[in-house]
Amino acid sequence: MSEHTTNTALRLRPPAHRVSRRAIGYWTVTAAIFWVLLIGVQTVIVVTSDEPPSFFAVTLVISCVLGPLHLIVMPQWRYRVHRWEVTGEAVYTQAGWLKQQWRIAPVSRIQTVDIERDPFEQLFGLAKITVTTASAAGPLRISGLTHDRALELADELTKTTQAVRGDAT
Repeated sequence: MSEHTTNTALRLRPPAHRVSRRAIGYWTVTAAIFWVLLIGVQTVIVVTSDEPPSFFAVTLVISCVLGPLHLIVMPQWRYRVHRWEVTGEAVYTQAGWLKQQWRIAPVSRIQTVDIERDPFEQLFGLAKITVTTASAAGPLRISGLTHDRALELADELTKTTQAVRGDAT
């Protein structure tokens, strides 16, 4: 392998861009819905049962401690981890919080670029991009982008993909 080929080879590295700060609120709200429902169900069981099993009271207390802790730590942690970058050669992603994943996909392997927005993402002005490639590892996802940035990125990826020769297989 020549020195030039070694210097231009794609390698896994931390992507350059963070997601939108709005993602912190989005992640907090979506996690809060889970905790409110869980604690609500547990509370109803403990309050309405004549003699609830003691483990219900214990799990309620644990949920009341873990829920707020999760809502404080998880969104901030995810914001620090989630990153993305698109170059003329590849798409780089880094995501997760407990289990972290780094991915790289050469632009020549991109097959489709999709933008998705669930109802809560719409409330926060966010969107996610799914980049489908000819890879058994599955698509790359960039979550937590502002809607405008997602549109720009999808347009940029489409133009870059069209400019690269190959059939993405």
